[in-house]
Amino acid sequence: MIYDVTVIGGGSAGLMASIAASRGGAKVLLVDKGDKLGRKLGISGGGRCNVTNNKDMDELIKHIPGNGRFLYSAFTHFGNKDIIDFFENLGIPLKEEDNGRMFPVSDKAKTVVDALIGQVRKQGVEIRTNSPVKKVLYQDGSVQGVLLQSGETMHSRAVIIASGGCSVPHTGSTGDGYAWAEAGGHTITPLFPTEVPLTSKEAFIRSRELQGLSLRDVSLSVWNAKGKSIISHRGDMLFTHFGLSGPIALRCSQFVVKELNKSERKEVLLTVDLFPDQSTDDVYNHSMALAKADAKKAIKNVLKSLLSERLVPILLDKSGLDEQLTYDNIPKQKWLELCKLMKAFPVIIKGTLSLEEAFVTGGGVQLKEIDPSTLQSKLVNGLYFCGEILDIHGYTGGYNITAAFSTGFMAGKHAADFSLNSHFLQN
Repeated sequence: MIYDVTVIGGGSAGLMASIAASRGGAKVLLVDKGDKLGRKLGISGGGRCNVTNNKDMDELIKHIPGNGRFLYSAFTHFGNKDIIDFFENLGIPLKEEDNGRMFPVSDKAKTVVDALIGQVRKQGVEIRTNSPVKKVLYQDGSVQGVLLQSGETMHSRAVIIASGGCSVPHTGSTGDGYAWAEAGGHTITPLFPTEVPLTSKEAFIRSRELQGLSLRDVSLSVWNAKGKSIISHRGDMLFTHFGLSGPIALRCSQFVVKELNKSERKEVLLTVDLFPDQSTDDVYNHSMALAKADAKKAIKNVLKSLLSERLVPILLDKSGLDEQLTYDNIPKQKWLELCKLMKAFPVIIKGTLSLEEAFVTGGGVQLKEIDPSTLQSKLVNGLYFCGEILDIHGYTGGYNITAAFSTGFMAGKHAADFSLNSHFLQN
């Protein structure tokens, strides 16, 4: 049997590609090495599945700093509004939460996964689970199908590689697709972890005195070797036993990795602004007023009304201030240094957790070798790519999954068109 389209990988991109290709009239085979489809999708958004983000297109692109501009064509033809309509038409009502994040009203990822798989089945896609692919078959610059590990050959006029990256490998994302892409002549840009916690050997990290401390609505900045700020993100962060985590630390991680790689530096400076809406002078005047209002109270106790209690001794020590000082004995210059620290608390970062422990894989199939309007390979006729295998990565918050659904839809639609036109020409 010859299939019109074979999709490798039953994640977000692969499921959407299967739906789009079968809607286009193609006979579709979906193969996945695991025993069930949509595993990574099923744990996304903390198990609630953040299906997309409701921001406008320019904002979406801005939140996909890893080659997001490549997605303009895909987003134009099947963007976040189309994704919202798609799920609501499947009977999955969505709701908008903070920062444009869209979730199913059920608050259950299973709702989304079941709806997608149900639609794949309804449209007559043949599903083969527990069917790992050994290689993609190429001949004379065209794709021929896939060879399964079982030895079975599945002939196909078009093949879509939607096998994901290397992150969260227990869901099946173990980087299998990179070798298939390289076998077709494609370049794989270096892989690296993104949206990943940061590691540090600062004394206050090693002592675990800040472990578990969560900071709300602060700003985190990454600095290059010349002392210039590369990126700043505002939101929540968390001190851990190994370094920093939480939303803004994850968002800064790709810039840390790139800076470490670019300059072969052993460490990168990050600073935390504890009061992003106030200037250093504002913090100085406010904190001094607090100390004056409780003139007989030790400054360590005064500062507890302003800062997390666990941060106070570290900040005072770095400023050279005695914890027991009272207002009348505060040295003005050292107090200014304390306020500067509150505006730029330094944390030296040594690296990140591993690629396997990251939420998203950076790097992937070189985009210069892919047609952005169809997601077809420029090197192999009938070969398409979608999802995380591409050299595209965004922040968490519905951006990566939007890219996966959008590229999946585009790859599926155009693979079906290609295959059916090829079939027509052969006849």
